[in-house]
Amino acid sequence: MFGIWIAVLLFFGTSPGEEVCYERVGCFTDGLPWTGTLSRQLAGLPWSPEEINTRFLLYTRHNPKAHQEISAVNHLTIQASHFGTDRITRINIPGWKTDGKWQQDMCNVLLKVEDVNCINLDWSNGSRQYIHAINNLRVVGAEVAYFIDVLVKKFEYSPSKVHLIGHSLGAHLAGEAGSRTPGLGRITGLDPAGPYFHNTPREVRLDPSDANFVDVIHTNAVRFLFELGAGTVNACGHLDFYPNGGKHMPGCEDLITPLFKFDLNAYKEEVSSFFECNHARSHHFYTESILNPDAFVAYPCRSYKSFNAGNCFRCPKEGCPTMGHFADRFHLKTMRPNRAYYFLNTGTFSPFARWRHKLSVKLDGNNVTQGSIFLRVGGTTGKTGEFEVASGTLNPGMTYTNLIDADINVGNITSIQFIWKEHSILRSQNKLGAEMVTDISGKYAYKSTFCSQNIMGPDIAQILKPC
Repeated sequence: MFGIWIAVLLFFGTSPGEEVCYERVGCFTDGLPWTGTLSRQLAGLPWSPEEINTRFLLYTRHNPKAHQEISAVNHLTIQASHFGTDRITRINIPGWKTDGKWQQDMCNVLLKVEDVNCINLDWSNGSRQYIHAINNLRVVGAEVAYFIDVLVKKFEYSPSKVHLIGHSLGAHLAGEAGSRTPGLGRITGLDPAGPYFHNTPREVRLDPSDANFVDVIHTNAVRFLFELGAGTVNACGHLDFYPNGGKHMPGCEDLITPLFKFDLNAYKEEVSSFFECNHARSHHFYTESILNPDAFVAYPCRSYKSFNAGNCFRCPKEGCPTMGHFADRFHLKTMRPNRAYYFLNTGTFSPFARWRHKLSVKLDGNNVTQGSIFLRVGGTTGKTGEFEVASGTLNPGMTYTNLIDADINVGNITSIQFIWKEHSILRSQNKLGAEMVTDISGKYAYKSTFCSQNIMGPDIAQILKPC
């Protein structure tokens, strides 16, 4: 994959000014803005629809395992299928060089939760090489728009009921389809591709004008040549989400350590794995969000650094959106007086969802000591979790505060136990306790306070009561 992108930079395409026209999808030029800009000096003309052979593979609750191939060219195939005009339609659109696995996983999860028309788009003939894929996606986008137009004209189906979910180049492909479809309901961009799309005009890339609502998840939003990224650095939706800062995802290997192995073949594999991991996390996050309507709460903030410092923890009065499938529930989703960036943290491995708490402990005790303090909390969901609040020098009278991204959704906290562990292996007479614990948790910054007047030895639980 690394070698292919380098080849893209060395490839000389056709000279600007040429045009091709195809029945059903219209005409395409290789002039501005498609070619000749700083970001797209080498792009060219797309192939014919016949050569690309775009396929629409339908899954419903009537046929969740075996697809039905439907075609707008022969609309009777739609009529004879399990396509339901009373259902929402979600079309999963891959990028280049894909095996279709994430699309199948997406349909499987969607159909567990919703009675929808789930369509997996297959344009693999036209997307095997990146340089060809960036040209061909215009024809495929026109094919998707034509498919929706047939639904409207032959089946009186509203375009507002169509949701395009595109990964990588598929996100820009969805934008192309949306720009041709007035009233399209929604586009979700899953780490829209960066190379050949950074800082391009909105006609070329995904843009908020392409649908009634456009939400974007960035997981590898860095420039390819400078930080080895596959995603675009541009915000391109009504809501742009940046999990873990949006650049490199926890659990995806770094590229520096393998260099010291001096094994070129192994390093090529590491590079490929690095791109695929970071870039693919976007659709992993989205798929998981389908099953977790209250997970992936994201906070508006100026920067990821400021978010991690806790400066943006409380949601503003208008609330916070959730990243992923239920982003469209945010009531201000299309209001953008000033573009906001939405940040959140995730786990290293699946399940990725995390729930943020701000925990403060006012410490009581008989001596300053070295140790760690933990809170064991229970909440309205019936689940419990144990979180470390501080470690090192523990000074009675001090208040210790920590932001916790919990891997368990305990809900609003209803019970708290304080536990501390001493770092010394020698027995001591030190005792500590939590005089007051304050928790701010959840999307609505629910605040709860618990108190106690007891102090305990190490490893003994202190039970606090609401105060």
